[in-house]
Amino acid sequence: MSRAAFTALATLALATTSLAQEAGHVHEGAHAQESAQMQEVGDYAADRYFDPKAMAHAREMMRAEMGDMRFSKVMLNIAEYLPDPKGDGYRWAGQAWFGGDIHRLVLRSEGEGGSDGVDSADVQALYSRAVSRYTDLQLGIRQGIEPHGRTYASLGVQMLVPYWLDVEGAAFLSTHGELLARLEGSYDIRLLQRLVLQPRVELNLAAQDTAATRTGSGLSTAEAGLRLRYEIRREFAPYVGVSWERRFGSTADYWRVAGEGSRSTTFVAGLRAWF
Repeated sequence: MSRAAFTALATLALATTSLAQEAGHVHEGAHAQESAQMQEVGDYAADRYFDPKAMAHAREMMRAEMGDMRFSKVMLNIAEYLPDPKGDGYRWAGQAWFGGDIHRLVLRSEGEGGSDGVDSADVQALYSRAVSRYTDLQLGIRQGIEPHGRTYASLGVQMLVPYWLDVEGAAFLSTHGELLARLEGSYDIRLLQRLVLQPRVELNLAAQDTAATRTGSGLSTAEAGLRLRYEIRREFAPYVGVSWERRFGSTADYWRVAGEGSRSTTFVAGLRAWF
């Protein structure tokens, strides 16, 4: 190879290397500039082309609509009439809640009465938190209205166990040092699309005898009911049924002294509704 040809090839090689290095510097500079722009606008590429505030608002709306929404529900489980030759009565039990899938505010009330007025009633205000897919832990206050104005701290659990059995349990500690507990369970048996048979059981327990409230230690009262409802709509279902109630131990003794029996069987007619 002649000296002129060698010189030409060397010059071409040096020029090519210089151009490649320059192109690399330009690419690195553009990449660094793009990274700096991304850091300025955040982690969302759309913010480079649209108003970041408008995009942040759009993302917040999407987050709310795709799982962070707030709901509310009012559920009247029991609203029933109890015919009785000694005097007709009535009973109610229901709750309302507001919140999301994890955190909720729950208000509850239940009671019963007759022609002479309300015999027993209480209201609860609870903070409810989902601790698993089918279990909520509930903490709050229970206020007795009739017949004794007791105030209780409440700690309970509400869950859906296998085979779609609704179970609730709570412990109550009053300002007088009285410790009570309540267990409830119900199950819906769908006989037809709109005809539902619901067995329901409620047990009340106490840690000590309390003459002021006619409550004995141990298992104080039990109620078992069987209600057949027809769902005109899912949210509106009248029902008929029968309820068995019994008082045990010292509780029964307290009520016998007051002229009341220890057990009763009552036919009921009522309404179950929610919205």
